[in-house]
Amino acid sequence: MAERKSGHAAPATESTVAAARWDGEDISGQTHTRVLFVDLDLTEAENDGAVFEECTFRRARFNVSVHRGAAFVNCTFSGCNFFDARFAECKLVGSMFESCAFDVMKVTGGNWSFVGLPGADLRAASFSGVRMREADLTGARCAGSSLRDVDLSGASLHGADLTGCDLRGSDLSAVDPESVKLRGAIITIDQTIVIARALGLDVRVE
Repeated sequence: MAERKSGHAAPATESTVAAARWDGEDISGQTHTRVLFVDLDLTEAENDGAVFEECTFRRARFNVSVHRGAAFVNCTFSGCNFFDARFAECKLVGSMFESCAFDVMKVTGGNWSFVGLPGADLRAASFSGVRMREADLTGARCAGSSLRDVDLSGASLHGADLTGCDLRGSDLSAVDPESVKLRGAIITIDQTIVIARALGLDVRVE
């Protein structure tokens, strides 16, 4: 299992739920702590405010599910599918993703700080107005995706591919232009100054 940036192991689970069918169900308000979910089917599930804390999801299917104001805190996702999943104002602080599929996933608002997405294929995903402070995006593939108005301060972006990515409004202070692919990325005038300074240029008005 992929190691967290901090080097800490995934939290130990205390119970197991295997092959549960929650597809099309409303799981709003549920609370789960340190549960191992194996082959969980959440296809088209509705989730308003459910809380999952220090849980592990193996091969879970989140396809076309909708999550609003929910929390997946310090969870681990391994081999999960998030096709067309929607997360609005959700909290995923400290969660770790390994070998997951994110096609057409859409995230709006919420707090994804300290999330681990090393090497993740996010080319068909979009993030808007999300806090992703100190997220691990090492080697993440974001070419052609959208990361608009995202707080990426302190994020690990070494080796990330941001080619053609829409980065308008995002905090790019952690971007090292020499270790990140930026060709064709969409940014604002103000952001060009941040990138220029990161390259060691002396930016002046006159």
